[in-house]
Order: sequence, then structure tokens, then C-alpha cells
Amino acid sequence: MQFRDKLLKTAGNIEGALVALLDGPHLANTPERLLKAMRHAMLGGGKRLRPFLVLETAALFDVPEAEAMAPALAVELIHGYSLAHDDLPSMDNDTQRRGRPTVWAAFDDWTAILAGDGLQALAFQILADCNEIAPATRVKLISELAKASGAAGMVGGQAMDLEADKLNHPQEADATHVKSLQAMKTGAIIAFSCEAGAILADAPADQRAALASYGRHLGYAFQIADDLLDVQGDAETVGKAVAKDAAAGKATLVSLMGISDAQSELSRTVAAAKAALAPFGGKAATLLAAADFVAERDS
Repeated sequence: MQFRDKLLKTAGNIEGALVALLDGPHLANTPERLLKAMRHAMLGGGKRLRPFLVLETAALFDVPEAEAMAPALAVELIHGYSLAHDDLPSMDNDTQRRGRPTVWAAFDDWTAILAGDGLQALAFQILADCNEIAPATRVKLISELAKASGAAGMVGGQAMDLEADKLNHPQEADATHVKSLQAMKTGAIIAFSCEAGAILADAPADQRAALASYGRHLGYAFQIADDLLDVQGDAETVGKAVAKDAAAGKATLVSLMGISDAQSELSRTVAAAKAALAPFGGKAATLLAAADFVAERDS
């Protein structure tokens, strides 16, 4: 099966599992408007790359998909909550996501905030409740996902991004600052997604470290590609507004490096991600293809 076909098939499976989760007993007493907003945030689009990475890294160690599904869904719920919040007028002020209105634009800002809150809580709830995973492993997954998504990870990166945008701090952002910001905002969750399979399998430390390295490089490549799409993509294909960073005078890897150097940096980063998978040999073929996909995507 070709990589894009496999990604599409997995995305369909994740979509179905999310529908079942959002219609299921975990949210039985949720107010109707809030549940609709949570569904709007999570359903009907997206590549589902992060849960795909969870499932594929678990497959390296022959972990059953039924066991890997809870962390796969959890990481996608965290991603969905972050987008619902990031799009808010007080943050990135985006009205379009995946070719349709963002959560706050479809509802309002307070509903979007609460929907994000609900999705974040649900992510940790389904991990805690997953009896297919040993209790000690559940605790480790919850701890690592909290670190990746919290103040020293995704949330911290968003704070740095907003400080630069709204407080002009630092006044002159350099590439080192932007790399650090993006490693937290984007890279930490992708790195967790790649480590999750090793955590589920209680894999040796060196194999877990290899997947963490792959994930960090993949996250960096994802962000460079995202910055290039903002410059070179069109809104209809990308599914959200483009050229926003340049219009706002925002420092990005592309604005600091230039398009040509950013493309070269992207190629080097993809090569580094692939090199990190060497210990897994041919079993990592899908993850190798994922690195190419991240670099070549058009949305």
C-alpha cells in the first residue's frame, strides 16, 4: 500500500473512533452546544498525522492497534484542543481551518475555549481509563503527554509565539529563538507521538531515544514545510489563510533564512529524521515515507 493511501485509511479509522468517542458514554452528560463545538473541532478533516505516528511506532514493536488506539486518540484530542484555542481572536485570530470556519467563528470565543478545555480533559481521561494498557504504562503515557502539551512544551511555545506577536519580545527574533519556539509549540507533540509506541512496548532506552530523535527532526521539518506553505501555498489548497506571517511582519524560519536556504534546511532535517530510524531497518519503511510526506505536503 502506498504511503498516502495508508495515511488516508488510518485517518478514516481515527475519524470513526473519534465519532464513537464523542458520541459515547464519556460525554453522556455534556451540554448540547458544547458537544457540538467539540465535534466541530475534531471531526470532518485533517491528515491525522499524529495518531498515525503513534500507531506506526507501536507497530514497530508489534503492539496491537487496540492497545495503541487510546494514546493515538489522546494525542489527536490534544492537537484538536490546541487548534480550537490557537485560532481564537485573542491568539492567532483565524477564521478558517481545514477549509471551514474555525470553532470560535462557527460558535463564539467562549464556546471555543470550553470546547478546547473539554477535549484536553477527555484526552487524559481516555488514557487513564484504557484497561488494555498496563497501569504503569498508562501513568508514563499520561506524564509524557502532559509534558509535551504543557508549559514546557506546546503551551509554552504558543506563549513565546504570542509574546513576540503582542509584546514585541524579543524585538529582533533570530533563527535560534524561532527554532526553540517551534520545537516546543509544534515539535513536542510530534516527538511524543513518535515515542508513544516505544513507551507502550516498554522498549529499550536506545530505541526510545531513536524514535524521540526522529520525532524532533520530523517536527522541525513539519514547521519548515508549514512556513514554506504560508509563503508559497494557496488558501484553497492549504485549507486556511496563507501569507499571514509576512503580512504581520512575523519572524519565521523562511523569513529569516530565505526560501532557498529554508528548502535546503528542510532537506537536511528530513535526512536527519530518516537517519534516526537506522536501528529499525526495513520495519521503519512507513516512518521513512512519513518524513518525505511531511516535507512534500501541500496542505
